[in-house]
Amino acid sequence: TQLNIVFLLLPYSYDVSNKIEPFYKGGKVQISKDEKHIFCTCGSRVNVLEISTGKVVHSIEQDDQEDITSFALSCDDEILVTASRALLLKQWDWRKAQCTRSWKAIHTVPVASMTFDPTSTLLATGGCDGTIKLWDVVKQYCTHNLKGSSGVVHLVQFHPDISLLQLFSSSLDCGIRLWDLRSSQCVCVLQSHYSAVTSLAFSPDGGTMLSSGRDKICTVWNLKTRTVKRTVPVYESCPDLTDYIAKHESRRVLRVWEASTARCVYTQTLPSAPVAASEDGKEEDDNPSSLTYLLPLPASSRLAAVTAEHNILLYQLPGLTTQQQFVGYSDEVLDVKFLGKGDSHIVVATNSCQLKVFELLTNSCQILYGHTDTVLSLDVFKKGALFASCAKDKSIRVWQMDSASGQVRCVAQGFSHADAVGSITCSRLKASFIASGSQDCTVKVWELPADFSTTGADIHQLTARATEKAHDKDVNSVAVSPNDKLLASGSQDRTAKLWSLAGDRDLGLLGVFRGHRRGVWAVCFSPVDQVLATSSADGTTKLWSLQDFSCLKVGKNTSLTLKYTILIRHPQPCSLPSGSDGLVKLWTIKTNECVKTLDAHQDKVWGLHASRKDDKMVTGSADSNITIWLDVTEVELAEEQAKQEDQILKQQELTNLLHEKRYLKALGLAISLDQPHTVLTVIKAIRQSEDSQQLLERTVLKLRLDQKESLLRYCVVWNTNARSCLDAQTVLQVLLTHLPPEELLQYQGARTHLEGLIPYTERHMQRIGRLLQASMFLDYMWQKMRYLPEADDEATGSFFPQMEEGNDCCFQEGRGGWKDDTRYCN
Repeated sequence: TQLNIVFLLLPYSYDVSNKIEPFYKGGKVQISKDEKHIFCTCGSRVNVLEISTGKVVHSIEQDDQEDITSFALSCDDEILVTASRALLLKQWDWRKAQCTRSWKAIHTVPVASMTFDPTSTLLATGGCDGTIKLWDVVKQYCTHNLKGSSGVVHLVQFHPDISLLQLFSSSLDCGIRLWDLRSSQCVCVLQSHYSAVTSLAFSPDGGTMLSSGRDKICTVWNLKTRTVKRTVPVYESCPDLTDYIAKHESRRVLRVWEASTARCVYTQTLPSAPVAASEDGKEEDDNPSSLTYLLPLPASSRLAAVTAEHNILLYQLPGLTTQQQFVGYSDEVLDVKFLGKGDSHIVVATNSCQLKVFELLTNSCQILYGHTDTVLSLDVFKKGALFASCAKDKSIRVWQMDSASGQVRCVAQGFSHADAVGSITCSRLKASFIASGSQDCTVKVWELPADFSTTGADIHQLTARATEKAHDKDVNSVAVSPNDKLLASGSQDRTAKLWSLAGDRDLGLLGVFRGHRRGVWAVCFSPVDQVLATSSADGTTKLWSLQDFSCLKVGKNTSLTLKYTILIRHPQPCSLPSGSDGLVKLWTIKTNECVKTLDAHQDKVWGLHASRKDDKMVTGSADSNITIWLDVTEVELAEEQAKQEDQILKQQELTNLLHEKRYLKALGLAISLDQPHTVLTVIKAIRQSEDSQQLLERTVLKLRLDQKESLLRYCVVWNTNARSCLDAQTVLQVLLTHLPPEELLQYQGARTHLEGLIPYTERHMQRIGRLLQASMFLDYMWQKMRYLPEADDEATGSFFPQMEEGNDCCFQEGRGGWKDDTRYCN
């Protein structure tokens, strides 16, 4: 007896389980009154971010794809109004993402600012044409047209006491205009600032107003006398205000001032990267880390701050401790890795000097500062709590995540490279060393201390254990073998090299892999075999033997492969190359066959990493999107098996129904299975029964509207075949005879189906016509050939003139012809 074991290669399937996409690219930010959602602009969309989960739950997008210039949410959180460059105002039911009303803004140029009054019935819009218009959103008409502002009206705000009917505005002339809505006149201009006014805030009783500007002062106004009560010099431009004078500046310092005494009562310095100094030694004012908006959340005692880097930070009052951080825009994603226990976090290197650590459950982000130039590569140690980074600043850093709090801090750094460090890899067995490759053509191995906790809060300084000039050009990629004994490097010089890590001070060259025609972008060791994988800019991926350095397999890709990894927890080991076309392809190593293509990005996929269990992977692209993929192969296989079992049960039920001649239920079941051939079988069974025409009419007319629509679609297919055209025509006769044209035209694609029926029906008619003509000719010939023995030749006009009178001829039935005793008759 021979036992055969067959391994089935399942079609590996991955599905998107989570995406981290850009949701804020600058502009206005507003928080709902219930403090559950953040509204922010992103091009032609207004995204609604749920604070508890950090996910975009609603996205309001313009149909004309025009950028949104301003928006406003009503005080009762019910109405959202947007203004676009197309000079249209649109009113939205933002929970359903439906536009309920649209009207022209009347402004001659785009709207720059807008706000609702406390009753949510009046909307004020300030335009770039220097006019202010008020709209009654209930009765839907323009109530006021206020003229007199100079330049762009970048700020409009109602007085909190609606009974006063007062509106405040500011434009380029640095003054604050007070408008009386009863008379539609500007009653006064409050002059105190020498630069643009950026924010207004009112006291609870409405008698005091605070104003801030870019002239580095805040002014306290008495609105009853319309005079200045106090001027608070804060020495920095102040973009926003809260109830206290909360002020933020370019060096990421948040200050709280007491308005009555003009005294700074609290200072909060936020972590940031070192600020580059200009040539004259002064710090640059356009620091991307500066704060641009402050939004109070009084119900939860929190404060939201928006940075110039498009990040939104939530602080808990009164200690101003960081509670949540959301990254609105990440620019290009250069690398991404899973991090933490159970792969609960991901660490992302973007086109900046900062690292971002996202918690996948809430999308909350930690922003890590340390590098002074763009971070290029990341790698994670086996346990997932330690990871390493390298950057253009010629340095490498080691970071550690606290298992309890989830906070990440830098624990070690090294400076020895002479140029940008483009690749880094960690030891596989335990956190003992790091290898890095640089544009200075060298590869370095860095020794790590046994325990980072002994260093306390200080950053450990790393020294290179071994340094080797490995290649003639930039080192693009380095990788450590699973047993920590070998190191592979790939370079722009079109070669990959294998090094021994056994020596304490030197790297021993074991061999060179030659064969690529362009630079090698990625190298990767197989976790199970003594094989090295390399991918190159020549569009090929090669597998090399570590024994004799020979090429084992060559795979060709349609695009440049930028990252490469190998999965082993599958029926067969497979590889995951990511390319410059935005695609991630899953290849089986044994058969060199692409079994799955994952398409979720629009640009180069720079980052690719698989989880420790190979059940998830994460990709990061130059389109600023980060995608988490979940292996759903087993789930889809179970669903497919359940579907097949259900199909078998339904097929058996259909057979039983046909046997019992319950044609109506059988026809409905066959249509629900979406099997045209099975439906045709039921139709043929009905036509073979007694009183078939009446039975077919009763059965077809009792079907539901959607079932009749499917039946019409099947008839179009049957009509193309001569074997089934009669069944199709019979069903069509029932449908066209008993159904009104209005009902037929309601079917989806009815016009297309009917147009498809015409040419084949004409062809069938022509064929039937030819058959009818042929049958008539045979009938005519038969009529002419018939012999009537009762009639004489003259009466009958004998067809056989050769027969002469007197011939003893007779017709012998069953013999097939005329004959006598001696000869056949002609």
